[in-house]
Amino acid sequence: MKTHTVGVILNGVTGRMGTNQHLIRSILAIREQGGVKIGPDETIVPEPILVGRNANKLKHLSDTYGVEKYTTNLDEALGDDAYSVYFDALSTQLRVPNVLRAIEAGKHVYCEKPTATNTAEAMSLVTAARKAGVKHGVVQDKLWLPGLLKLKFLLDTGFFGRVLSVRGEFGYFVFDGLSQPAQRPSWNYRQEEGGGIFFDMFSHWRYVIGHLFGEVQRVVALGALHIDRRADEQGKPYDATAEDAAYGIFETVDGLPVQFNSSWCTRVRRDDLLTLHVDGTKGSAVAGLRRCWIQSEAATPKPVWNPDVEPKLDYFADWGEVPNNREYDNAFKAQWELFLQHIVKDTPFEWDLMEGAKGVQLAELGLQSWQQRCWVDVPEME
Repeated sequence: MKTHTVGVILNGVTGRMGTNQHLIRSILAIREQGGVKIGPDETIVPEPILVGRNANKLKHLSDTYGVEKYTTNLDEALGDDAYSVYFDALSTQLRVPNVLRAIEAGKHVYCEKPTATNTAEAMSLVTAARKAGVKHGVVQDKLWLPGLLKLKFLLDTGFFGRVLSVRGEFGYFVFDGLSQPAQRPSWNYRQEEGGGIFFDMFSHWRYVIGHLFGEVQRVVALGALHIDRRADEQGKPYDATAEDAAYGIFETVDGLPVQFNSSWCTRVRRDDLLTLHVDGTKGSAVAGLRRCWIQSEAATPKPVWNPDVEPKLDYFADWGEVPNNREYDNAFKAQWELFLQHIVKDTPFEWDLMEGAKGVQLAELGLQSWQQRCWVDVPEME
């Protein structure tokens, strides 16, 4: 058995996403399964080193999960030839300088999104990576969610006929920290620290729309700061300065309208935290994170508008569920495996820093639309 060992610097791994999705459910899960199998007698095994600012947290992760190496010295890790890949899960404001340091050190880079807090800086990462000749990727995990994979299958097989519209609902109620602890970091609600739901979620919607329905050509959006007083991780009250909801309409190059409501101030009464409702001439579908329901033209009932009587139809009963005809892996792990294959075997990997920059661009244009109260065109990025 030929084993390709790929050293991976995991920076920011002590955070919630870094620990759960990237360390435990991706890197360690890949190691536990014996690596990424790329042939009958060939496999890729990631070898991680944990990097962060808090030595106690790093030691706890090391002891808990059996990761031998960790350090608070990023330069030391970047200077070690045993590690060819740098992964960044830091807060957005810290990402650009650290990714640039990794590129300058000759490391391949893979990072969370958004890649920056403005388009110019996001493009500087693209330029630096291309100039250095290193491979690069950006986490775009929602493309590998079971619900969206089922939706992609429906699109590819022509289930919808002509797609007419898309409506996305995302969010949940994040407690303000005053009455009970919040579920998200306090920096998310401080504009001066890179917070705000435009950058957090429009960077997702850019690649979801682009890979499922077509490139976005214009956007109109409304933001809101619904809850302006919160408490941080120490229980200290603070004034929120970043928007906690964004309501957007995106038009693709084919004229398809795609709506997305994104909110940390909504209580869930739908199938999942994220749902995509797609209507077409021949059928409709509603996809959540893991499940997907469909209604074909032949199975569509004939509702009649009459608000004066109780409805006779059970609107949920006429929908069927797309079956699990395959095994679905963790979405983050699935993309990690593709990136590791890209590093070792130079297989195609389209979710690069340019894709990340496009997400940052859409977030900026969404904010511009809100400020100017108008539609804004999305120019093609060079």
